[in-house]
Amino acid sequence: MKAAEEDVNSDPTNLGGSKLSIIMHDSNFSGFLSIIGALKYMETDTVAIIGPQNAVMAHVLSHIANELHVPLLSFTALDPTLSPLQYPYFVQTAPNDQFQMSAIADMISYFGWGEVIAVYSDDDQSRNGVIALGDKLADRRCKISYKAALPPDPTATRSEVKDQLVKLQMMEARVIILHTFSKTGLLVVDEARNLGMMDTGYVWIATTWLSTVLDSTLPLSSKTADSIQGVLTLRPHTPDSGRKRAFMSRWHKLSNGSIGLNPYGLYAYDTVWMLTRAMKLFFDQGGNMSFSNSARLSHLGGGALNLSALSIFDGGKRLLNNILQLNVTGVTGTIQFNPDRSPFRPSYDILNVIKNGYRTIGYWSNYSGLSVVTPEMLYSRPPNRSSSSQQLSSVVWPGGATKKPRGWVIPNNGRQLRIGIPNRVSYRDFVSRSGVNGTDKVQGYCIDIFLAAINLLPYEVPHKFIPFGDGHKNPSYNELVNMVTANVFDAAVGDITIVTNRTKIVDFTQPYIESGLVVVVPVRKLKSRVWAFLRPFTPFMLAVTAAFFLLVGTVVWILEHRINDDFRGPPKKQLITILWFSFSTMYFSPRENTVSSLGRFVLIIWFFVVLIVNSSYTASLTSILTVQQLSSPITGIDTLVTSNEPIGFQEGSFVENYLSDELNVPRSRLVALGSPEEYADALELGIVAAVVDERPYIELFLSDHCRFSVRGQEFTKSGWGFAFPRGSPIAVDISTAILALSENGNLQKIHDKWLLRKACASQATGLVSDQFHLQSFLGLFLICGISCFLALLLKFCLMMRQFTRHIPEETDPQTAGGTSTRSGRLQTFLSFADEKEGVWKSRSKRKRTDGSPNGYWNEEN
Repeated sequence: MKAAEEDVNSDPTNLGGSKLSIIMHDSNFSGFLSIIGALKYMETDTVAIIGPQNAVMAHVLSHIANELHVPLLSFTALDPTLSPLQYPYFVQTAPNDQFQMSAIADMISYFGWGEVIAVYSDDDQSRNGVIALGDKLADRRCKISYKAALPPDPTATRSEVKDQLVKLQMMEARVIILHTFSKTGLLVVDEARNLGMMDTGYVWIATTWLSTVLDSTLPLSSKTADSIQGVLTLRPHTPDSGRKRAFMSRWHKLSNGSIGLNPYGLYAYDTVWMLTRAMKLFFDQGGNMSFSNSARLSHLGGGALNLSALSIFDGGKRLLNNILQLNVTGVTGTIQFNPDRSPFRPSYDILNVIKNGYRTIGYWSNYSGLSVVTPEMLYSRPPNRSSSSQQLSSVVWPGGATKKPRGWVIPNNGRQLRIGIPNRVSYRDFVSRSGVNGTDKVQGYCIDIFLAAINLLPYEVPHKFIPFGDGHKNPSYNELVNMVTANVFDAAVGDITIVTNRTKIVDFTQPYIESGLVVVVPVRKLKSRVWAFLRPFTPFMLAVTAAFFLLVGTVVWILEHRINDDFRGPPKKQLITILWFSFSTMYFSPRENTVSSLGRFVLIIWFFVVLIVNSSYTASLTSILTVQQLSSPITGIDTLVTSNEPIGFQEGSFVENYLSDELNVPRSRLVALGSPEEYADALELGIVAAVVDERPYIELFLSDHCRFSVRGQEFTKSGWGFAFPRGSPIAVDISTAILALSENGNLQKIHDKWLLRKACASQATGLVSDQFHLQSFLGLFLICGISCFLALLLKFCLMMRQFTRHIPEETDPQTAGGTSTRSGRLQTFLSFADEKEGVWKSRSKRKRTDGSPNGYWNEEN
């Protein structure tokens, strides 16, 4: 700041001949002394304040600045809650902590961590920065799992720091965000190193305080350098420029190399110049340094603090506007403010501390997020915040590891994971408990899946199984899942169905088995009856089939009548021919020859239809006479719901709520059943018309009870998974392990070990449960009907063409009165259609030879 003052005053034109005077006051981190110092300065004619150093003092001094209309500029009090709405005269000349918290949140999301721990000094700036971090993490579906507050810097002691770090060692998260100031920050990392918290597996991300230490302290002590190896930190990005290099070279001479220059030193230099340019513009606008007394302070005179001497800067509003409207270039780059007063395009360097210093692994900008190229190169491109565009270079983590840490561990708090399991009394192949007096053994399909999954994890998962339920009936699975939410259990393992209301309170793993609800009904062998041969088709199907036999016979008769003697004769003979021809096609080729092309076309289609219908009838009748039949009128969930019959379900499952809430089945119709034996008894005795349960249970039930069968299709699709608390990272790892078990075949092996059964013979051969309906053959009948229609239409068109060419209108006026009546012409057409084709041809020839007026015209001659 003093260097900037010298540069400003070295050129009289900078302030129009005036001199800039900067008076320093060191409050020694005391909020009280900072207030006293500010009031003493304001007794003189002060036009601006640069500072204070932290947000605690900024909140107080901003009230003085507001009252006296004096711009307050700070490059280190970066509390994001210092709102311009509340403090209009307060201006942050460096990016506030909201931006670096956005950068940290993007880094957490980039590396795929879900939870972090925040360690911070319990003052306004650090506390509010951590709150901003929590908001930014929530936007990326991450969270702060624990906040460790330390006394305000620099008052924290080593014992206080150690107590907090020991607590962190017992927690799950291993990603630690350290947001404080240099003295407390270095104390934390030093004590963390003593506790082994700078070893492999930990992630430390420090805010900008650490980069100021790296840039300012030359060189670092070996102890400090060892403590911070592997830490990631942020540094405000200042573009490289000739002006920046020249000033840094000059700084090296000014300080004799005793202290480095960090970016906040550059912001201090630019802040002075910022104020200078605003003052220059103020003078150019005709402004003058005038002050007026405050009426509200005039009665507070007397005493050591002469408050009545405080005066209001009349040009304060104009000077503030000049500051906010600046657009110049300084050693930190472009000096410009956005409408919300935030600096123009804030950005940060991301540093990785290594053994011999640090290296830059990337950059963050509010424009395009994370990148490995400098932000200036991105500003010429469209902004891109997609996940694929976010990039960082490789990182050397604490302990020298180059592989990204997992970011969490099983809590080292001396206890095992409490795994709740259902204490089932039925279907114990899935989960069961055996033994007494502390020698309980837990086994089953679900248990083997879980144990195989955790054996694939790259870390130990100490655990113990805790049965849930009284052992007399199946427990409520909703209550078991609620126990996980209530922190009674750390997880729930068993045959737990993944349903919507449960996913709202816990996280499930990848399903390890598919499931869905099915309807089970009893079966029996029907006795043969007199009319059993009619059972393959429904009455409507039989009626339509008979109608099509007659239709095809009639169509063939029409197509053959004029050219085939087999289809001519007296009406009685022709009727018998139609009936005989129609139904004989069911068994063999008719004795009547078919000579027309259209007739043969219709018969080809019809023979195909008869083949399919006949084959289906034969197969269905054979099954009816030999295979068991369903005795229930229930054909699926739809008919079950619409009936008034009672419905059985497994006690403790979600089926009761599903039937009641989703399908609106009255609870009075629902009957809870506890075991497969109860299923069988209830179905056979007619206590329930059907049982609704999940397919894995039903498959086991049917393997031992061949008198029942599934009716209809699965009407829900779901699966079974293991339940963990919301946000638990182990759920993701277990899901990955389940996928690995599926890919290597072990999932199927475990299934076959526990659930593979030999199917009943009746279930292996299948059950016939439905008659054939018209819907099954509608396509065939439709094709046949269209074929008949097209053949008749074509036949009619040909006949009309022949009729109009060879049968002229009557020409004898005494016979027809000069006109041809419609009825007479229709009678002539019907006679023409009934006559054999050779007859009317010969008659037409004779008429032309005799010259008869009623003869047929021969247009060909």
